[in-house]
Formats: sequence, C-alpha cells, structure tokens
Amino acid sequence: MQPRNPTRPIFVGDDRTGIIQIGGGIAPDHPLAKGLVGESTIAPISVQTMTAGYTHTIDKCVAEIHKLTSAGADIVRVAVPEKKDTEALKEILSQTTVPIVADVHFHFKRALEAIEAGVHKIRLNPGNITDRAQVEQVIDACKERNIPIRVGVNEGSIIERKDKQARAKELGAVFGENKHGYMMAIMIAKLEEYLDIFYDRDFYDIAISAKSMDASLVIDAYTEISKRFPHPLHLGVTHAGPKETGCIRSVVALGTLMANGIGDTIRISYANDPIYEVEDGLELLYTLGKRERVGAELIACPTCGRIQVDLFSLVQDVNDKLNEEIQVPMKVAVMGCVVNGPGEAEGADVAVFAGDRKGIIYVQGEKVATVGEEEILDRLLAECKNFQDQVRSGEVKLGEKKVDIVPPDPEGELGSGWEKMAATRMGHTSLTIDGSAPA
Repeated sequence: MQPRNPTRPIFVGDDRTGIIQIGGGIAPDHPLAKGLVGESTIAPISVQTMTAGYTHTIDKCVAEIHKLTSAGADIVRVAVPEKKDTEALKEILSQTTVPIVADVHFHFKRALEAIEAGVHKIRLNPGNITDRAQVEQVIDACKERNIPIRVGVNEGSIIERKDKQARAKELGAVFGENKHGYMMAIMIAKLEEYLDIFYDRDFYDIAISAKSMDASLVIDAYTEISKRFPHPLHLGVTHAGPKETGCIRSVVALGTLMANGIGDTIRISYANDPIYEVEDGLELLYTLGKRERVGAELIACPTCGRIQVDLFSLVQDVNDKLNEEIQVPMKVAVMGCVVNGPGEAEGADVAVFAGDRKGIIYVQGEKVATVGEEEILDRLLAECKNFQDQVRSGEVKLGEKKVDIVPPDPEGELGSGWEKMAATRMGHTSLTIDGSAPA
C-alpha cells in the first residue's frame, strides 16, 4: 500500500455543516501552495454521492439528502439544470447538514445562481461551456466566496478543439504504447487548457476528475494526471451500470488507484438507489484501511459442502442486526462448520461456529455458549451488545484475544445444511447436489 500523494487541499462546507477537507500535504514552498497557511496534513478520503430526484422538489430532495447523510455520505451533489433548481437551493441548504455540491453543465448562470444561494462547491465541465468569459465569471464568483470547483475531463464530456490538436498529438506520441493513449492525451491536453484559465484568474482551489466507463482507462488516466497536477483527485467510474456489475468495475479501478496512493474523494456510481453508492464506498475505504471503520465488520465463510446450518439466511440476519445495534468496530465471525471456522475467524472479537443444528459462540477466543440453531441470532447479538458495552467501559479492548480458540468436535453429518439453504431462501430455483430438481 503506497502513501497518499500530496495535493493542494480544498475545503467544502461551512460552520453549520462542518468543513470537509479534501486532499492535502503539499509542501509550503510548492508554486501551487499559494495562499495556504503553513503545512497541510492529508485528509481522510471522503465519500460522495448524488441525489437521484429533482432538486426543485424541495421536500423530497431534502429527505433524500438526509437519508444519504445518515448512511455516511460526507458530501452530496445535486443537479441544477434549470433555474427552478437553483431557486430551491437556499431552502435545501437551510435544512441539510452536509456540504452540498451544485452540478453544473451547460449554462454558466446556473453556477452563478448556485453560488449566490450559498452552495459549498461547484462541479463544472468547462468543455460544455465554450465561452471563456463565462467560465471566468464562475471562477471569480467562487474565488470571492472561497468556494472550490471540480474540473471534469470525463470521457463523455470533453470536446476536441482545433487549437489543441497539436498538443494532443504530442501527448499521443508519449502514450503511444498505451491502448488508451489517444483518450489520455485528450484528457491531459484539455486539463492543461482548463487549468490555464483558472491559474490566469489566480484560482487554485480545484479538484479534478477524469472518469470513464472503462475501468482500465480510469486507472491509466488518473495515474498520469496524478503525476502532472497536484490537485485533489475525485475518483469514479462513470456509467458503471447496475450494482451487480458496477461494484466490480468501480472497486477494481478505485481500489487499484487508492492502493497506489492516488485519490482524495470518491463516488461509486450505480444505476440504483444512491444509498448503495455510499455503503459500498465506505466499505471499500474500510477494507483498504483508508478510513476507520464505523460499526461491526462481519466475517463469514463461503458456501461449501460442510455447512451444517442455514448459513446464508443467518449471515444476512446477523448483518442486518449488527447494522442496527452495533457502533463499535468489532469483528464478528459467522462460520458454517468447525473445520475451517476457527482459523478463518482468528482475531474475531465475537464468533459462532455451527455444529449439527446448533451454534457454539466464542468471545475473544473463550467459549461462552452452545445454543440451538433457532437461538443463534439472538444469543450472538446479545454477546455482541455486551461486548460493545465492555469496550465502551474500558473493560476489554478490540482485537485482544484472551485464549486460542480450540475447535469443537464436529457433530452430525457435514453438509447437512444444503437443504436448508435451498429453494426460495437462496433467491433462485434450487437444485440438489447432483444437479437435479428437488423432489
């Protein structure tokens, strides 16, 4: 895991919402550190999402923002394609507690109206606003109010301009061996063009995005951009698709970049309820150790022929209860048998291993109960809540195992959980072990 790349930080929010720092760590003597006081530390990577409803429907928009904030979103973006949307912003801002970004594309006046309403950040694709004087008006308005701007050179919005063809050709030669060389050349040429406009206005509070639907292009483009421009990078895979495939596409690209120290704020994009974008974005950061986990981490074994209880339903039920009841970042293991369970659950604070229609529960390595299958959920949750209380009171510490787990002897026929996991509980037509339909 590589350390984060230093960038010039930007700050989003106000005294009421709290200030979210994005990026940081740039050296005080760097040319783009102009205006910064002292040396900045690098902020944790933040999670963003975007509302799915119309911004001008104020009550619905506010309700959606509250839901996304409760799920853990650090920053929420809203679309303002029409004047009625920017007219709604002031009321929306007065009712929400998270920094709000105004998404502006084709009309610079929407940006000016959003700034006047008090929005905390502007998302601007200058390629969609062809008049430089209009872009400069937006820059000057943001500068006056200390509002940062995200500059996007996303694959779907960059526009080829004749006066930049020579630079794109030059960069194309640099990236000639890369299958995405031409698109990367266009992205970087456009960024150079856009940033020159901002620098000419003495404006440096900038974040950059360079999204694509192609995960490998996202990795290559952000890698090259990070070498050239010391501004915070907003990572994302655009047009990622439904959650089932979009999560893979997004995690591959964003996980690779962040593991290499690239990226300061992220959005996982789905054609689905944006609350999943927040949940999966946070989980990605937790998994990479980029954010301190909030709530329990659930560990569960995969399907196999040794499962002795209805593991899939149990895992889902445990996950739901942990999300409702547990705020301490404990590790909870749910294992379907006693063969690999003890080793796979090593380090878990609370664990259960299935026996023959029963569960054997451990707390930090000590066996505390053996209960019937129908009692596993309630007893496991009770042990988790008790452990949470002990952590909060200082009686125990997370991850502090008292004894090594001694595996219990298997009881009953291994694999007897197959029938219990079949049929509708698995959410699809069931087959028996030999592939035939069940009787």
